[in-house]
Amino acid sequence: MIGQRLEVRQGQGLVITPQLQQAIKLLQLSNQELDEFVEAELEKNPLLQRDESDGPVDHRNAEDATPVSTTTDAAELSFSEIETSDRSSTVDAREDDVYGDATPGERTSDRLGDDAGQPGLTDWSAAGKGGSFDDGDGGERPERQMLTLSEHLQAQASSAGFSPVDHAIALSLIDGVDDGGYLRGELAEIADRLGCDLTRVEAVLAVCQGFEPTGVMARSVPECLKLQLIERNRFDPAMACLVDNLELLARRDLSALRARCGVDAEDMAEMIAELKGLTPRPGAGFGAETAQTVIPDVHVRPDPAGGWRVELNSDTLPRLLVDKRYHGVVQAGARTETEKAFVADCAAQANWLVKSLDQRAKTILKVGSEIVRQQDAFLAFGVEFLRPLNLKTVAEAIGMHESTVSRVTSNKYVSTPRGVFELKFFFTASINATGDGAAHSAEAVRHRIKSMIDHEAADGDVLSDDRIVEILKEAGIDIARRTVAKYREALRIPSSVQRRRQLKFA
Repeated sequence: MIGQRLEVRQGQGLVITPQLQQAIKLLQLSNQELDEFVEAELEKNPLLQRDESDGPVDHRNAEDATPVSTTTDAAELSFSEIETSDRSSTVDAREDDVYGDATPGERTSDRLGDDAGQPGLTDWSAAGKGGSFDDGDGGERPERQMLTLSEHLQAQASSAGFSPVDHAIALSLIDGVDDGGYLRGELAEIADRLGCDLTRVEAVLAVCQGFEPTGVMARSVPECLKLQLIERNRFDPAMACLVDNLELLARRDLSALRARCGVDAEDMAEMIAELKGLTPRPGAGFGAETAQTVIPDVHVRPDPAGGWRVELNSDTLPRLLVDKRYHGVVQAGARTETEKAFVADCAAQANWLVKSLDQRAKTILKVGSEIVRQQDAFLAFGVEFLRPLNLKTVAEAIGMHESTVSRVTSNKYVSTPRGVFELKFFFTASINATGDGAAHSAEAVRHRIKSMIDHEAADGDVLSDDRIVEILKEAGIDIARRTVAKYREALRIPSSVQRRRQLKFA
């Protein structure tokens, strides 16, 4: 029988209040976004003020202000509720959690730009200082202003088939490319900072110099022109001599130039005309990137007593005060219920923001310390010693939810002796071990496969994918043949049949 009736039921549930939503939002903000958020709160909340003092907050007048370092049980309770809300609320954190098993290379944006050629100009005295080799202004240049050279190179690096280690090296090299497309900095310094061999950095650079636009990531004007001539199949001995003597061409000393190159006047004119079709600044057609310095949220330094010391970067932490004296004046002057409600709301929002900022800083330090503990081998020995790590491992170690760890590591950077890295860089996939052994990092397995194939020329024995699987299983790595083939193809290594033919030809 259908009818209406009243029932009383008890149940547990969690309502996502505006304060909890704000606390969740603060966790995933970068330091720049956090500063903008705090500025907006300072403008609309009269009870908040920024602490401009250089030293610690003055507590001599406790009625004037509440320091940002104040932490109460209410703040702790609020963040425990946030972790509960990650399980039961409508806030979807699955997109953040995808990074738990993702490699650094899989997180790079896949944006490709126009690969059209660049114009040139005739003033050789300006080679390497700006401009191009002819007076054409390039009709496609305005379209390319929307994409920076760094973004264009990073997109190509993502699709180049690098291993995660080589991809990290490629990104470090791309960071050293200036607006003209030239690589600034010593390869030995990059290799030392990343803890890898110089020959490996040079091999990655050789691949990167094949990116578009042709000539990019050269270390000098002659090398830039050489790369463009090689692509056109015009780099013969005479042209190589011309490229090595650009100073004579800048001085218009054609007689000395012809003598060195061993060509007549007609050939010299053709060679110079061909050089005029090249560009000394291959990156000039891209939009200039606004320099934005990455400010780390966490500093990691060697501890004299052993291990590593993890510290928050105090420069990125907003210093806010709640002006209690002004709150008392305003509260005493409130007459209507609307005014009283406004003052009470401002006081509650100010206190909550101060406590949330303090808890945010502690959570970042807690997560950062655990990541450093898990990846201490990387800090000590280099990128090839990254251990398999995911969000769940860190979350269980510190007693937080995975989505909370994911939010904390988003847009947060750590400064280490090996450079500045995003916290998500340290989360790497794993490959199971045979028996009861510890899991292996996917990056370490890829490097091992590449090393085995690199030694084929010396040994004269070409390894098939099945043989590689057998060798890895003997070493305690449980891996399938299709996984080996996938890694080999990602490394752009041909099959065993093709490699055997290459060895015979050599």
